[in-house]
Amino acid sequence: MALQSPRWLALGYFTYFFSYGIFLPFWGVWLKGVGMGPEAIGLLLGAGLVARFLGSLLLAPVVKDPSWLVQALRLLALLTLIFTVAFWFGTSVAWLLLVMVGFNFFFSPLVPLTDALAGTWQQQITMDYGRVRLWGSLAFVIGSALTGELVTMFGHQAILLVLTAGIAAMLGGMLLRPSVMPQGEVLTQESAGWQAWRRLLSENWRFFTCVTLLQGAHAAYYGFSAIYWQSAGYSSSAIGYLWSLGVVAEIVIFALSNVLFRRWSVRDLLLLSCLSGVVRWALMGWTSALPWLLVMQILHCGSFTVCHLAAMRYISARHGSEVIRLQAVYSAVAMGGGIAVMTMISGYLYQHLTNGLFWVMALVALPALALRPKVQAR
Repeated sequence: MALQSPRWLALGYFTYFFSYGIFLPFWGVWLKGVGMGPEAIGLLLGAGLVARFLGSLLLAPVVKDPSWLVQALRLLALLTLIFTVAFWFGTSVAWLLLVMVGFNFFFSPLVPLTDALAGTWQQQITMDYGRVRLWGSLAFVIGSALTGELVTMFGHQAILLVLTAGIAAMLGGMLLRPSVMPQGEVLTQESAGWQAWRRLLSENWRFFTCVTLLQGAHAAYYGFSAIYWQSAGYSSSAIGYLWSLGVVAEIVIFALSNVLFRRWSVRDLLLLSCLSGVVRWALMGWTSALPWLLVMQILHCGSFTVCHLAAMRYISARHGSEVIRLQAVYSAVAMGGGIAVMTMISGYLYQHLTNGLFWVMALVALPALALRPKVQAR
């Protein structure tokens, strides 16, 4: 069965982020439900994020020929499903550590490779990337809200069940045939060698450090907000809707980004993201009252979305294979490694500080004010 390529891509984004909308906000709840304590949860989530870092950094650049992107996505989806099913076969710390590493290692490269496929198709066919990508954010809202309702009705067991169904649907969608197969320039060995990577890091270290701090400050939110809000008396369904509110704010900013930020520089966008993050995490450490929680979640559009827009604007100013390398390092370091390290630390801090953990996240984001890149990308 053939599917129009933009619809094939939209389905891929939808099923991926539907699954991620289950995993990201509720996996800590599932781990707590099977008997894990805060420090063990921090270790397991952190190990998974280290695996995300390694998966994006090691697996995504392996695909040098764009014509192999669809096959690579199918293989990664199959391996992700295998490790998802493995969660059903044990709940010891050692087994969960092994499965968490495998799941995240193969799950994480799906985003940079899907983005690479989108970029390839934009050069081949007429496609509005924004309209296609919005299906991913919408799916995250649906996944988190649905899971919150199911957990309220059936307990933590519903999380793994819905996650398994979501990953299976992702594989099923990717097995469909897109109407246009990707074609493009094959990366040479010279453009992917160690010297090219080292030069990339040395030229862009301020950018990578800044976005890693801003994204890494989300670690406490990703790993422990659901647990913290449950302890404050909120139901799982309410937590799901709170997460959904943050993503709705994200969708609005993505949709209006060209109108709102057309004249903004990368440095200005990072300033807005940093200020939003500091205010958001300070509020989260100060109170768990519902009106302020709504404000905190709306600020997600600043702390996360504006940072991501700044990164995409910075990366898109580059050319050729440098764009692919920058995208791989951004996905691996800012969206994987930095969050992984902070998640491991967050488990210990939450055990001893509880809401004080979020004050620490505000301090983590603060140095980004001084580290914003002073020179625009070429």
